[in-house]
Amino acid sequence: MEKRSFLFLLFSIFLIFHGCAPKEKEEAFPAYDRPLGPGEQALVKITNPYEIPDFTLACINLEGLEESIDRSLNYLKKPSSRQFFPINDITHERVVQSLKLFKNYINSGMTESELNQAIRENFDVYTSVGYDKRGTVLFTGYYTPIFEGSWKQTGEYTCPLYKKPKDLVKGSFGEVLGRHMPDGTIQPYPSRYVIEATHMLAGQELIWLKDAFEAYVAQVQGSAKVRLPDDELVTVGYAANNGHEYKSISAELVRDGKISRDKLSMPTLMDYFDRNPNEVGIYTNRNPRYVFFRKEEGMPRGSLNEPVTPMRTIATDKSIFPRAALTFVMATLPQMRNGMVVQEVYSGFALDQDTGGAIRAPGRCDFYMGVGEEAGQLAGRTYKEGRLYYLFIKEQSNIPAY
Repeated sequence: MEKRSFLFLLFSIFLIFHGCAPKEKEEAFPAYDRPLGPGEQALVKITNPYEIPDFTLACINLEGLEESIDRSLNYLKKPSSRQFFPINDITHERVVQSLKLFKNYINSGMTESELNQAIRENFDVYTSVGYDKRGTVLFTGYYTPIFEGSWKQTGEYTCPLYKKPKDLVKGSFGEVLGRHMPDGTIQPYPSRYVIEATHMLAGQELIWLKDAFEAYVAQVQGSAKVRLPDDELVTVGYAANNGHEYKSISAELVRDGKISRDKLSMPTLMDYFDRNPNEVGIYTNRNPRYVFFRKEEGMPRGSLNEPVTPMRTIATDKSIFPRAALTFVMATLPQMRNGMVVQEVYSGFALDQDTGGAIRAPGRCDFYMGVGEEAGQLAGRTYKEGRLYYLFIKEQSNIPAY
């Protein structure tokens, strides 16, 4: 999802559209997107054993983890994956061996406490330095919405999602270089406003949705499930973006007094634009970033071009964190209990398999919540500080395989 760098962005729908507000009048909002300084590293190895978290509770529920590990290993089999390593002292081979050992642990029959002990003995634990150099990371959420749509434009389906334009040029690392012009030069790709105002991509539509704001949400999330008129459910996923920086529209809505900050949520945004459809373009065009799509089979894919796994896939800044690596998250995250969304202390393992347009620097992490309305409710209520750890096999040869 670029999300996939973006992807996803992907902020969670509540947060993706959420603007930066001060905690108090006198205190500036934390700069979660503060970049690393010259020579700084995103990960620091923990050398004090008392600072290593306890993994026991996370070992109680490992559902979906083995599948997600296999997807990371599948990515790492590709020769192209090697170009992104090493990151600091983390080599490609070390990530592979770490995932293989942890997968063996999952199938070893060890109890939770035994697994916790094995991890502590045989893995080095690194922590993200966070935005404040004390390990504080802001966790948000993203998901895959389900919308109604059609492969063909009709009077009902009028809002397109476009394929990647043929004139969009990418670099060797997937970065957008710009637009290939007829004279052979490469110019910056047009912004959202220009793309939509000039209809320059007419004829390159992939699929059509009913609602302009739903089309925007699909772009922010980096993927969507689309229910066709014959009830078939298809997946469209991130293919590219226009190279412009993402800008939240909720800050604009709050600034203009359209929605109060404490009322921001996906239902509130949907309701506002349902009542004010003439304002959709006014606000969405303030975000110059534009996302292009492709048809996909099965689950949506992350920036590694591997399927993402609910609650087992995270999106980080791939310029500073190792792709496909095993992570451990400690934060307060929303959970669905008896039809209600409640905030609970959470600890669990996940794989770093995606990227987000708004996910920059060591102080940000986006959690993939899944598909559909319930996942959207969880994503829209994910906005909490926590800790992000990475686990790598110790550089020794006598680790038991179990």
